[in-house]
This record gives sequence, structure tokens and C-alpha cells, in this order.
Amino acid sequence: MQNLLPEPPATHLPADPAADALADAAKADTDEAYAAVAGQHPTSSAAWGALARRALAAGAPVTAYAYARTGYHRGLDQLRRSGWKGHGPVPWSHEPNRGFLTALHALSLAAAQIGESDEAARCAQFLRDCDPAAADAL
Repeated sequence: MQNLLPEPPATHLPADPAADALADAAKADTDEAYAAVAGQHPTSSAAWGALARRALAAGAPVTAYAYARTGYHRGLDQLRRSGWKGHGPVPWSHEPNRGFLTALHALSLAAAQIGESDEAARCAQFLRDCDPAAADAL
């Protein structure tokens, strides 16, 4: 059966005010540098997503889960403010969307590592629903 309703438009988040600070944190490459960015820009999904990825790499899935969940919820807030209605594309190709998509991916991975398999699957599917390119890139 063909869906006769049009797809909702893609959601494009505004530029992340933490982008420059995150680039500096990447140069320093320390947990403290990334934590400072999250503290200065607590609404930045990218900052929380970066902390989550670092925690996953360090073998700290509970910490990663907490960081990723924060980034995920901050991203949902931003998506809603940008007109997102709970579904529709969130393109990976739009750089400011990557913070939310990265946090969502990290949440899926961290959830799997702490035994939350249902949540891990939901997050993985949500990521693919937002943009299959994001799931492939991450």
C-alpha cells in the first residue's frame, strides 16, 4: 500500500554555539576540555555526544549512557523548537544536526552495553528513521 500523505520536511537545526569550543576541545583531546564545553554550553547535543563517545571508548558505558541521554534530550528540545513534530528527516548532511544524531547513536550503543536492549533497538531505529546516512556514517 502506498502512503498518500507527503513526507514532513527535513528539520535543520540552527548552528551550534559550541562548535568553535568543540573544535578547540578536539585539539586538546582531553575529557576535561570536552566537559568544560558541556558546562559552558549545556544545551549543545554535540558536546554531550562527544563526552558520550569518549566514555564509550574508555569502557565506561554507564557514564556514556548519562552523557548520551542528556545530549539526546537537549537535541529533542532543539528539534521541537525548529518545527519537528516527532517524525520526519533529520539529515546528517546538515552539520548542526550531527550533534543530536551522534548523541542518539551513542545512546543506542551505551544502552546495549548496559543491557537495555529494547532501548538500544529503539534508538538505532530512530537514528535510521532520521537519516539512514547518519546510521551508516556512525
